[in-house]
Amino acid sequence: MSAITVNPAVSLKSDTLNIATDEYGLLTDLYQLTMGACYVREGCDRKRASFELFVRRLPEGFGYLIAMGIAQAVEYLQNLHFTSKQIAALQATGIFSKADRRFWELLQNFRFEGDLWAVTEGTAMFANEPFLRIEAPLWQAQLVETYLLNTINYQTLIATRAARMRDVAGDRLTLLEFGTRRAFSPQASLWAARAALAAGMDATSNVLAALKLGRQPSGTMAHALVMALSATEGSEAQAFSAFHQVFPNSPLLIDTFDTLAAARNLAEKVNSGKMQVKGIRIDSGDIAAVSKEVKALLPDAAIFASGDIDESEILRLRGLGAPIDGYGIGTKLVTGDPVNGVYKLVEIDNIPVSKKSNGKQSIAGRKQIWRSFENGVVKGDRLTHIAELPQPNEQPLLECIMHNGEMLKSLDDLDAIAQRTCNSVKSLPQEVRYIANPATVPVTVEM
Repeated sequence: MSAITVNPAVSLKSDTLNIATDEYGLLTDLYQLTMGACYVREGCDRKRASFELFVRRLPEGFGYLIAMGIAQAVEYLQNLHFTSKQIAALQATGIFSKADRRFWELLQNFRFEGDLWAVTEGTAMFANEPFLRIEAPLWQAQLVETYLLNTINYQTLIATRAARMRDVAGDRLTLLEFGTRRAFSPQASLWAARAALAAGMDATSNVLAALKLGRQPSGTMAHALVMALSATEGSEAQAFSAFHQVFPNSPLLIDTFDTLAAARNLAEKVNSGKMQVKGIRIDSGDIAAVSKEVKALLPDAAIFASGDIDESEILRLRGLGAPIDGYGIGTKLVTGDPVNGVYKLVEIDNIPVSKKSNGKQSIAGRKQIWRSFENGVVKGDRLTHIAELPQPNEQPLLECIMHNGEMLKSLDDLDAIAQRTCNSVKSLPQEVRYIANPATVPVTVEM
């Protein structure tokens, strides 16, 4: 093993805050590393530990959650490591001046050696049910908490919102993810696009996400194009014509100035055979009323709506009979109340442990989730010790997908996850799928 020296001049200072795979090791909270150093000093760093990630309670107004982000958890565990420069930069902080030398050797030679148990992405989940469990040497299982919570919490929020939107929209309507500019960071925008597609949305406007995921990006135009070309070329109609010549199948955004006047002008061109309009987008105003008038003028054009759309608004517009063929959904999809997942130690050295704090209790021991159905509908879940045997007609939800740091099975593609999400939602009791005041599935704890 090569010697490790301290270089106080080492710095990672940079104006670039984009994340590379090589930086996963330091993308964590400080206390994960300080606890790791403490475990080493106490000689318990190699003791086998089990941590589970779960939510204590569902977000307000949600009857279920859709598990998402497991693929990114796996990718993280497979690539997590520390470079010599990162170790030197940590040493240069002075925070770890009393850390045992073996702590630095563990970082230098890091490779995730544990097991990962997880539910499959697209599975409906409820309070206190583990989305995943890490079984690994204590210091490793501790270290990975921050990143796992980050990806599972955020992608689960997006997937759940997208699944609810798909549920109320039905199979016929097109749902497009338009949230890149509202997501909490550029990295989050990629995860949001993935989670939305994996939960049943049809496409994303995020070009990088779409191409990385093997999908075709989808979008329309912005008001700026209409304003710019109207000003320079003489009229809104000429702006539409210019865009249409390059992108004849793309919807036209018609509410920059006067929505109905724009629709009438387009209808004249369509009726005279000068133009074919495949679709239009409305982003403002009384969408229910305006869409009906536009449909009368352009009966063969698909109508897309955008502008602070969420599942409640889709329900409202459907109730008013708005002839909407699809929605572009951004802010209300990629933001909102967080999924407050937590990651808690449940077993150490074969000793079950739990947190007793008031309002923040955890359940000791490694667990399995057993799901039962009645006529294809989820009847309830049992949360038991991992060694418990199933009852008739029960299915286990947690499976081991990594053992000793090695993959045991390949992960599903987006289409398979989207189908599972759809099936999961449809298997829930109707009252659990309500958008307003939903019920939830009973979870029996037998530990």
